[in-house]
Amino acid sequence: MQVEDIGGSRYAVNFAKRIVVKVGTSTITYENGKMNHGNIDKLCRGIADIWNSGREVILVTSGAIGVGIGSLNLPSKPDDIPQKQAIAAVGQCELMNAYTRSFAEYSYVCGQILLTKDGIADKLQRHNITNTLEAMLEKHLIPVINENDTVSTSEIWHNGTFGDNDTLSADVAILTNADLLIILSDIDGLYTSNPREDENAKRISYVEEITDEMLGFSKGAGSKLGTGGMYTKITAMQMVTGKGINGVIASGSQPQVLEQILDQDDIGTFFAAK
Repeated sequence: MQVEDIGGSRYAVNFAKRIVVKVGTSTITYENGKMNHGNIDKLCRGIADIWNSGREVILVTSGAIGVGIGSLNLPSKPDDIPQKQAIAAVGQCELMNAYTRSFAEYSYVCGQILLTKDGIADKLQRHNITNTLEAMLEKHLIPVINENDTVSTSEIWHNGTFGDNDTLSADVAILTNADLLIILSDIDGLYTSNPREDENAKRISYVEEITDEMLGFSKGAGSKLGTGGMYTKITAMQMVTGKGINGVIASGSQPQVLEQILDQDDIGTFFAAK
């Protein structure tokens, strides 16, 4: 297990021209489901600045159900699937409104793309999705991608669910031939053990190869309103690094996190492409 960066491998991010950024529910909402506009604005500012530098960024966002809960002032996430889907429909509108406003502050226009696993698995639909994304990027429109929670459920696997947006972000990175996948979470990287339970846990700065040991100790639940934990993030990194794409897991609440990653600062955990 690697605990420190070796050989300056983070320098690889300097060559990334197409970047997929995935942001989790815990970064863009508070525990009550109300939107964290400060974090949303920092995220959009960072993405806009990357675009200004001549790179392309695709945003994969979670949060539709979480934002819906906050918008409707519900005490908690319901267990009933149709209720979750109805809440997601409300939350997705609120989420896109927030992204549209924030990106507009930095003179960028964003567009919504809702995906299902079946859509990416089907050859024709995958071709259409790719064409749409390429056309948006060519016009400097920022794609904002989410799973279509109103028709896709984690309990009914044949309906085409990703199960979590960490997996979705990996699929999008592979589909678009991205150079780098950045997953922004409520924790600042992969640790040698759970830092919430072990004060001696150390952040792993560099991962050359994802091991069964890492997958084992990364298992655990996600945030209160989210669906993915660290395990899903590690498996997403396993997917992309196997396709020659570098990856980073870092804290979404850290100021200027995207800028720091692209400046090769030692933050988060860097996963080297094979």
